[in-house]
Amino acid sequence: MMAGKQFSPEKNTLPYLVQLIKSRSTKRLVVSQTASPPPSLLTIYHRSRYRRRHFITRQRTRKMEEEMKEVAEQIQTQEKIDYVFKVVVIGDSAVGKTQLLGRFTKDEFCFDSKSTIGVEFQTRTLTVKNKVIKAQIWDTAGQERYRAVTSAYYRGALGAMLVYDVTKRQTFDHVARWVDELRAHADTSIVIMLVGNKADLVDLRVIPTEDAIEFAEEQELFFSETSALNGDNVEKAFFRLLEEIHGVVSKKSMEDNGRKANGNDVLVLKGTKITVAPGGHELETSELKKGASCSC
Repeated sequence: MMAGKQFSPEKNTLPYLVQLIKSRSTKRLVVSQTASPPPSLLTIYHRSRYRRRHFITRQRTRKMEEEMKEVAEQIQTQEKIDYVFKVVVIGDSAVGKTQLLGRFTKDEFCFDSKSTIGVEFQTRTLTVKNKVIKAQIWDTAGQERYRAVTSAYYRGALGAMLVYDVTKRQTFDHVARWVDELRAHADTSIVIMLVGNKADLVDLRVIPTEDAIEFAEEQELFFSETSALNGDNVEKAFFRLLEEIHGVVSKKSMEDNGRKANGNDVLVLKGTKITVAPGGHELETSELKKGASCSC
C-alpha cells in the first residue's frame, strides 16, 4: 500500500461495481430496442400481410365465380337456342370480309390480316325478336381459284353479306356477278345485304353511296355502309340481316303449319308433336317424317 493512503472497499469497490452494472444494463437496453421494433409496428405489418393475402384470395374466388357463371350462361344459352342461321360473307379479295366478321363476332380488328384460303366460319349467339339466334357466319375466299370450292357452301345459307370496297371501283363492278353466282347456288329466298366497307376512308372513296343504293334497289337487296376498322354500322348491318332472315323463316314456318293444319289427316302443333285426327288412316313412316320435318 502506498504511504499516506488507506484503501476502503466502500469508497473504491462499490462505486466501481455500481457504475459497471449501470453501463451493462444501458447497453442491453439499447441493443434490445434496436433489434425489436415497437409492438404497434409488428401489429400493422402482420395485419397488412393478412389483409393482402385475403384480398388476393377473394379476387381469385370472385374471378372463378365469374368464369363459372359465364360457362353456365353459355351452356344454358346453347340449350335454349331457337334458330341456327347460316350466313355467308362474299365479295372480292381484300374488301374486308374477314375483318367485318372479326369485328362482329369478337369486336376486334387485325392489322396483320392475310387472305382467306378456302372457307372459314365463326359463330355468335344473340337475341333477335325475343328468339335466341346462333349466327353461323362463313367467310369465303374472294380469289377466282377458290370459286369452285366455295360455291358448294352457298347451299343451306339463309343470308349473305355481299361486300365491296368503297375505295376500289373494280370490287363494286364485280358485285353483279357475285349476285348471279349466289342466286345460282343458294336458296331463292336467301336474304342479301350489300355492304360498302371501308367507309372511314372518306378521302379515298370512289363509289358514291347513291350508286350502291340504286343497284341494291334494282336487285332487291338490303344496303349498308360500314367500317370494320372503327366498327361503324357493323353491328347494325349484321343485326338487320339476321332480323330479315328471322322474318323469312317465321313466315315460312307459319305457312307450312297452316297448310298442314288444313289437311284431313295431320295436324301439326307447336314443336314436333303430331296428332292424327280421329278416323284418319294410318300414316306411313316416310309421311310421318315429312310431316314432322322443320322448314327452318
